[in-house]
Amino acid sequence: MEIVSGQLIGDGQTPIEQIFFDSRLIVHPINGIFFALSGNQKDGHTFIADAYHKGIRTFVVQHPIQQYNDINQIIVDDPLAALQAWAKHHRQQFNIPVIGITGSNGKTIVKEWLNQLLWKNFNISRSPKSYNSQFGAALSVLQLNQENNLGIFEAGISMPNEMEKLEEIIQPTIGVLTKIGNAHLENFDHEKHLILEKLKLFKNVDQLIYNIENDQLHQMIMEDEHLSKIDKITYGFSETALVQIKEITQVDSNTKISILHNQEIFDFTIPFQDDASIKNSLICLTTLIGLNIDYKQYKNNFSELLPIEMRLEIKEAINNSIFINDTFNSDLNSLKIGLNVLNQQKKTRKTLVLTDILQSNLSDEDLYKQAADLVNPYQFTEIVLIGDKISNYKDLFQSYVRSYKSTDDFLKQFKIQNVYDEAILLKGARPFHLEKIAEELETRSHDTVLEINLQNLIENIKTYRSLLKPTTKMMCMVKANSYGVGSFEVANVLENNGVDYLGVAIADEGKELRKAGISVPIIVMNPEQSSYSTVIEYQLEPEIYSFRVLDLFVKKLKEKQISRPYPIHIKLETGMNRLGFHESEYDHLIETLKNTPQVYVQSIFTHLATADMENEKDYANYQFNRFDNGYDILSKGLNIKPIKHCLNSPGIVAYNDHQYDMVRLGIGMYGYSEYSDFMTKKLKPVIQFKTVISQISELKVGETVSYGRRFKAERDSRIATLPVGYADGIRRSLGYGKGKVGVNGKLAPITGTICMDMMMIDVTDIDCKEGDEVIIFGSYPTLADYTKDLETIPYEVLTSIALRVNRVYYKE
Repeated sequence: MEIVSGQLIGDGQTPIEQIFFDSRLIVHPINGIFFALSGNQKDGHTFIADAYHKGIRTFVVQHPIQQYNDINQIIVDDPLAALQAWAKHHRQQFNIPVIGITGSNGKTIVKEWLNQLLWKNFNISRSPKSYNSQFGAALSVLQLNQENNLGIFEAGISMPNEMEKLEEIIQPTIGVLTKIGNAHLENFDHEKHLILEKLKLFKNVDQLIYNIENDQLHQMIMEDEHLSKIDKITYGFSETALVQIKEITQVDSNTKISILHNQEIFDFTIPFQDDASIKNSLICLTTLIGLNIDYKQYKNNFSELLPIEMRLEIKEAINNSIFINDTFNSDLNSLKIGLNVLNQQKKTRKTLVLTDILQSNLSDEDLYKQAADLVNPYQFTEIVLIGDKISNYKDLFQSYVRSYKSTDDFLKQFKIQNVYDEAILLKGARPFHLEKIAEELETRSHDTVLEINLQNLIENIKTYRSLLKPTTKMMCMVKANSYGVGSFEVANVLENNGVDYLGVAIADEGKELRKAGISVPIIVMNPEQSSYSTVIEYQLEPEIYSFRVLDLFVKKLKEKQISRPYPIHIKLETGMNRLGFHESEYDHLIETLKNTPQVYVQSIFTHLATADMENEKDYANYQFNRFDNGYDILSKGLNIKPIKHCLNSPGIVAYNDHQYDMVRLGIGMYGYSEYSDFMTKKLKPVIQFKTVISQISELKVGETVSYGRRFKAERDSRIATLPVGYADGIRRSLGYGKGKVGVNGKLAPITGTICMDMMMIDVTDIDCKEGDEVIIFGSYPTLADYTKDLETIPYEVLTSIALRVNRVYYKE
């Protein structure tokens, strides 16, 4: 108790083997401990009952738990600070080299590449995925065990005064600084302020690795009392660098790098050509020198480096199924993360495809016993094991198991009809080519895809929550197939992240969500007369905006003999002049509701007409006044206090003092806001619409392109054809140079007439080749850029993307 400065209630005899901070991730815990962490909106103490019923018997809490007698509880001032104190104490028990990595970009890639290079010679403990936050770093360090002889941990910050705590937790002996960029710069006074904060990670290191060509960084290090005196292992083109870059040569799809160190030339090759990969490989090489090992022995390892795919893809599969594509990493930590994602999918049938696990120093027996221990608590319809080694241990896995020596052996007996209405996790190492199974499972094969970054979606929700009071509820709009993004997949993430309500436009949308397993309350914003039976059958909650709608809905409740009062949501007309009860109807509405015991008012709301227009604040305030007056009249007349709400996404930003009891988040969660400063600094892009170059044609002056010959080359030109057209949702009006797409970081104008399934772009001034990726909108150009070219709004853009375009969901 001294470690965490807490008070123990209980016998304190239970050993701790697993740490949980999210009750949704608890399956069948063995000796688990639950930290009741609190954020801007969610208090971990509200999930104690859920954690208890899932088997947790040890809790770290701020307030004593009264309802259970068979538990251990540690009462502390701050559960997060307690977790960090525990991690700090745990780290102090290990006298081993620990590499601490920070920077704006490249932290995870450098960490994973170091693991790829060193795992055969070191027993490594490293941060899972990108666990580098205030609690992520603590969880990472608590994984250290007596068998480890090297630690590699990331440290990420977004605000001032965060790094000092991370340094106390990680206690690095070797510091690695990756590229310094603009990430989170908006929270610092200037770049120097950001660098100073990052350098706090290294205040006790013995060695520091960084790029000497960053003059500002180098000067700040030399001016630091501690850093100026330690070993500085630098790389760069400068002759003063310890690792001097002599030459970088592109060879086929590889890059040959020549460096000078200790007056000796050393050449190594990496299977990448981009600038970021080159710099990250140099950081890794320099780190090997810092570890005082013979880096020349790792020459072949550099040539075999694998790309780091920092995401789990969730894709639609055949026969109403989905599959999670995690065929990028092969270790126990990533297996655990993949299993958690699979467990959150609302499918009764679940299948795991698991290959031999690589990059482990454990004996095969220990490795696959630990793997089975991770897998067995989950309920699987079937487990498919692929690989010589894991097949030898199939008896350790408790579900129905089939084993195969290779992926090809599995595919020889694979039958599409055996896959139906299930969630499948493909988890394995690259040499097993599980992408072959993915190809068989995919419902559509189309080079044009709409990618949805679910992690950025979650981050955007957190950003909006940070603007709200802890008591303010959040409703998220998933109408129109979640603005074309995919309603179930988005709704599933929203439910798992604790939103209070979902909003749909019509009852059938809510029906499909219920059938898919979504249980959070759902409001139908425009319930049609013919859909009332569906509303009631699937426990949806209707918007009521007129006496006609109220009368018809009550009549349907009576028909179905619903005995309990049914929740409804009353809409007031305050200036949108679209739907809603008018002021002149309030008295009659009060009398009608008093005499209608079949329903009760769950909320009263309105909709702002000008929340996204800075020059219309007077009208917004006019609506607020009318809404406040209407709510007061109804709530007093009915003697109730229902949920009060009116703000949409732009309203949350512009009129935060009118958040009332709930807000309605829509387009904002996808990273778009009419308030551009807020969008640029606070939101992350969620959606990327992209395709590839099918073919590149060389045109001579005077030659034309596409139907109607509306483009005529005024110079010798290179024209790329893309497999996407107006059947996919590309408006024909973007042709003839009006619209632009992104190719290798540059904008290419759309050329000629857009066809049903194809369009052409001018890539004369862009270095590109057939098969290269093309961004229609997303990173560059952005959704805002694309919307501006179309002279419309993002809602129309997103809802226009055809269903034949494959939606790919992923978590970083």
